[in-house]
Amino acid sequence: MRRIHKVYGSGAAQVKALDGVDLTIREGEFVAIMGPSGSGKSTCMNLVGCLDVPSSGDYLFRGVHVGGLDRDALALLRRHFMGFIFQSFNLLPRVSALGNVELPLIYEGIKRSTRRARAARALRSVGLAGREAATPSQLSGGQQQRVAIARALVTEPPVLLADEPTGNLDTATADDIMTQLARIRAQRGITIIMVTHEPDIARHAQRILYFVDGKLVKDGTPAEILT
Repeated sequence: MRRIHKVYGSGAAQVKALDGVDLTIREGEFVAIMGPSGSGKSTCMNLVGCLDVPSSGDYLFRGVHVGGLDRDALALLRRHFMGFIFQSFNLLPRVSALGNVELPLIYEGIKRSTRRARAARALRSVGLAGREAATPSQLSGGQQQRVAIARALVTEPPVLLADEPTGNLDTATADDIMTQLARIRAQRGITIIMVTHEPDIARHAQRILYFVDGKLVKDGTPAEILT
């Protein structure tokens, strides 16, 4: 990102969500985005994840100028390069864990036998072997978030974006989820970019980006930022 601005509204109602942000995230990094409410951290995540485009400035993803892409091209970029995990698990309540994980592969048109095998493998990778037939109501909150992680990973994206992924979980379960994410990153070499307001969760990252009033004011290791 170079000189990134994101403005919502106009005139007296104008809000500068991001104000001249410069940053580079390298392949394979585990980055936490932090800051107070309204600081711009979620806007930054949305831009990185190609869910939105900047008002001005340059955002390059693997050398491609994202700001110049149309809606269809942005959707393809998200589909093939990014996985998303949210605070609310967003699982279909009457669909099994396996069926929930399969969904992104259905959108890609992958045949049933292949996608079921890949979904089962993704569930095993997050420690849910044997729970393929369970519906969300039959799983704990931590297990539901593991299903959501498996769903994000099943397309084997190089970038994983997590928006408050432990916000609805107790401390022990949240720590387990973060350990899972760190293990997956180490095994697969994927890039993880996570929004969180919790210092204990951010400590699992290698690097913290700290925003205030739309500006990136701190960029360093957890030891540097959280002491």
